[in-house]
Order: sequence, then C-alpha cells, then structure tokens
Amino acid sequence: MLVIPAIDIKGGNCVRLLQGDPERETVYSSDPVSMAQRFQDAGAKLIHIVDLDGAFSGEPVNMNIVTEIASSVSVPIEIGGGIRTEETIRMYADNGIRRIIIGTMAIDPSFRQVLDRNKDILVAGVDARNSMVATHGWKNVSSVRAIEVIREIESLGIRELIYTDIATDGMLSGPNIQAMRDILTAFPGIGLVASGGISSLDDISNLAELESYGLKGCITGKALYDGRIDLWEAISRFG
Repeated sequence: MLVIPAIDIKGGNCVRLLQGDPERETVYSSDPVSMAQRFQDAGAKLIHIVDLDGAFSGEPVNMNIVTEIASSVSVPIEIGGGIRTEETIRMYADNGIRRIIIGTMAIDPSFRQVLDRNKDILVAGVDARNSMVATHGWKNVSSVRAIEVIREIESLGIRELIYTDIATDGMLSGPNIQAMRDILTAFPGIGLVASGGISSLDDISNLAELESYGLKGCITGKALYDGRIDLWEAISRFG
C-alpha cells in the first residue's frame, strides 16, 4: 500500500487546513519545493499536491510552484485543485505531470469528450462530508451521495479514485475505515486511495488491512508535519 505525503499550497506556502476551512490554516513551510524534495529523500514513491487557492478560485493559481516541484523531483507527483478545463489538464501534462485530479467535473456531460481524450492521466477526486459530495474547495456540500458519484465515475471508465473524508481531514482523529470499506465492497477493482484523519502508524496499519479489499494507498499530511508519523518508517513498514 502506498503511503503518499501531501503538500497543500496556499499563498505560495505549504499549509494544512482543518476540515478544509481556510480560516483554520497552519503554515508549515514557505518552500513547497524543498518539502517535496524532503519527501522524496524519505522514500516517497508518489507525492500528492493540492493547489488550495486553485480549488477555491476554480482555476490554477500556484501552477508555477507545482511545475517547479515536478521538475525538481524524480518521483511522480499528482496535482489537484482548480482543474476544470482541458487547457489546464494539458498544461500540467506538458510539464510532466501524469496524474491529474479532477472532481465532480468528471461526471459533467459537457466534460465527456475532454475526459475521453485524457482518461489515461486523470484521477477522480471525491470529497465528502457525512457521505455527501462537497465541491469548490469544500465550501459547498451538495445533496448528492458520494457513492452515486463514484458509481457514475466508474461507469465512465475512470479506475483511480481518491476519496477524502472532510470530517476527519486535518483532525488527526483517525480515518473513516468504514467509508473506505463500503466503497471497496461496492466497487471491486477500483484503485482507491484513502485521505483524511491519519494520525499515527496505527491508523495506517488499520487502513492496510483493507489492502485485501483492494485499497491502493493512503494520503497523509498533518501527521507528517506535526512529527506524529515518520515518513521513512511508514514507507518502510507499509510501502
């Protein structure tokens, strides 16, 4: 199971937000590029990056930093936040980023041709609070159940999914194991990555028990920055 370190970029800094709330921000570094290099040195096989400003505004804001990270590390990175057009997808792809995260745009009928043309580099990101999908940097919680969105995403041929449980994100309260198990049971074979709530190696161990269901990996951020998890140790134990 991949243990994937996260870098959230806001105002050019590496930050973490509690439950996605921009008013509850902690700045951990003013140099996201160096942070990515540190994660690579610790053995990361993939680095998860979110342009938070882009997520809130609906278009890329920190693309220069993201592309600098891509050129500064040899491990692959994935990028999400504000990716809602084919132009943005191609811009990132042309800069060597081969895992590009899109949210509910994936199921918008007007996006279908874009999806078909870029399916090999797109990863779906579903963010939910109380099992309901949230959009626009988590500011808006819809009345649409996450499981229904995932069903439609799977029907479109996207087999990679990052599921973020907003209620646990940044809270260090433990991941929503049941939600992950429910998704893996409902959609066998989907490449699921769990995000939100990881606070310790024990939490990663609990998630690792879902590997038999098909869990591909987990994303962790705040626990790394707070020193609760040593990335090298986590990768050594779990992948």
